[in-house]
Amino acid sequence: MGSMAVADKPHAVCIPYPAQGHINPVLKLAKLLHSKGFHITFVNTEYNHKRLLRSRGPAALAGLPDFRFDTIPDGLPPPPSSVDATQDIPSLCVSTSKTCIAPFCDLLSKLNDTATSNVPPVTCIISDGVMSFTLEAAEKFGVPEVLFWTTSACGFLGYTQYKHLVERGLTPLKDESCHRNGYLNTTIDWLPGMNDDIQLRDIPSFVRTTDPDDIMLNFLIQESGRAPKASAIIINTFDELERDALNALSSFLPPLYTVGPLQLMLDHVPDDRLKTISSNLWKEEPKCIEWLNSKQPNSVLYVNFGSITVMTQDQLTEFAWGLANSNKDFLWIIRPDLVSGVSAILPAEFVAETRERGMLASWCSQEQILKHEAIAGFLTHSGWNSTIESLCGGVPVICWPFFAEQPTNCRYSCKEWGIGMEIDSDVRREEVERLVRELMEGEKGREMKRAAVEWKRKAEAAAGAGGSSYLNLDKLICEVLLSK
Repeated sequence: MGSMAVADKPHAVCIPYPAQGHINPVLKLAKLLHSKGFHITFVNTEYNHKRLLRSRGPAALAGLPDFRFDTIPDGLPPPPSSVDATQDIPSLCVSTSKTCIAPFCDLLSKLNDTATSNVPPVTCIISDGVMSFTLEAAEKFGVPEVLFWTTSACGFLGYTQYKHLVERGLTPLKDESCHRNGYLNTTIDWLPGMNDDIQLRDIPSFVRTTDPDDIMLNFLIQESGRAPKASAIIINTFDELERDALNALSSFLPPLYTVGPLQLMLDHVPDDRLKTISSNLWKEEPKCIEWLNSKQPNSVLYVNFGSITVMTQDQLTEFAWGLANSNKDFLWIIRPDLVSGVSAILPAEFVAETRERGMLASWCSQEQILKHEAIAGFLTHSGWNSTIESLCGGVPVICWPFFAEQPTNCRYSCKEWGIGMEIDSDVRREEVERLVRELMEGEKGREMKRAAVEWKRKAEAAAGAGGSSYLNLDKLICEVLLSK
């Protein structure tokens, strides 16, 4: 192959929002595009680039000749060097939307200077849906840009309705007492593509503010408002799971491509070199899998609240005793920064009492765990990656949503998909114990398991040869990414 062939190769620049739950799906999509012949430049922030090198070792981001990692600054002052934690989300949103466009354009110019960069010119941009400043760059460089909303379709639909909720006076809330006096139970029966018994509490949580200048409320109005400017929109879901929400979104957005579940799509990619490229910002503990291998099928509850959720020490203690009192085996992932402001500390008596049946770890390969036959259920914060990974494993859930579109995912898991039960935000050990027992030995638990296994089958069909997501990926490439 001469140099001409390299120059002909399409080159996708992929840029996630700089948090773990966004990096993972964007990296999966980048791998899929790489397997279809694209040169990839994957853009992390300098801060996360350093974290990845710390957690995965200096060779982790060496990439491949045609799958490279690059960085731009996030515009925030560097944190104390000892802290290995997700940055403050509102500050990050302000900073990325204000400061990242110039360094991003510089990076594109550098990549396009093929004489020195030795890579083909950039032909398309795949940007996180909440990094919409990149649309400006796509216009400037004359390439198509696809926005990848890493949420569920129903969560994204919720964000697109924020401006209507403001116009109708449903948010910002009048005062703090709204939280207490049932205001969040207000039914909103006019949302397109959603059942008419949806309540304000089921809408992504940034509407629960009393401040008209609230950073997150306004950021999401801004970001979802720019979605129509994209060449196309991608969502990590599949048609059968979220048909109504997808139809509603399609009615006012550019072409929408469902290409999920991405992990099942990637199962069809034979390239082992890609397996070495990973994106966990915390060190994984391989002993989790060894421990699961020693357990009976369907006997272990997996507990993980994701990469951003924080809780109080009291909430942690209630969860701990609920798990202990259920007498079930559990694998609990506790990030070092799970409790706000301090190290997460479990009651010593709890640790002693559950030593035989509980395994605690700080991070793990979640997909591997959810596919493991020992797992009976998942106590989750209902982030979208966790929700769709549980569906892929055929694993039912107990939902404890924390923020953003997690309440929406929780509602759909419980009411629409039949795979979940919700736990009150004011967590009590008795309720934890009751729900864990119901999930693992009750009739409701058996129904949820059946539903989850059925969704797993449908997900595999969508991602398999000739399935809707499988075909959509090819369509996305032909119709948008390779279109001149």
